[in-house]
Amino acid sequence: MTTFTKIILHTDAEGRARFREEALELTEGKPAARLSPLLPSGGYQLRESPVGFRSDFHCTENPQWVFILRGQMEIGLQDGSSRVFSPGQHFFSADLLPAGAAFDARVHGHWSRQVGDEPLVTLFVRDR
Repeated sequence: MTTFTKIILHTDAEGRARFREEALELTEGKPAARLSPLLPSGGYQLRESPVGFRSDFHCTENPQWVFILRGQMEIGLQDGSSRVFSPGQHFFSADLLPAGAAFDARVHGHWSRQVGDEPLVTLFVRDR
């Protein structure tokens, strides 16, 4: 069975953002062009971030796929680790604020920034 690696930015049991990987089986299509099942979506947005852009720590408000179209995007976590995503790469952003929690920038969420000398262009596709 062919699979697609879904990189997921999620909130762990302690309320901290973490990355994990999950296999998404490609069960549709033909042998030369395997597809995942049709997944629901709730719309999309395009964003351009200028050279030098960096956000503060924040949580994802709505689970969404993030696709890098141009430039590079770095995502940093509270533990000091980070990952850089380049054009053609993606991740599923679902590091939501835990139910009942008040946002604490020392504990919750992630930051993002544009990397390199060209603006960052991203496509956000809402989960639902």
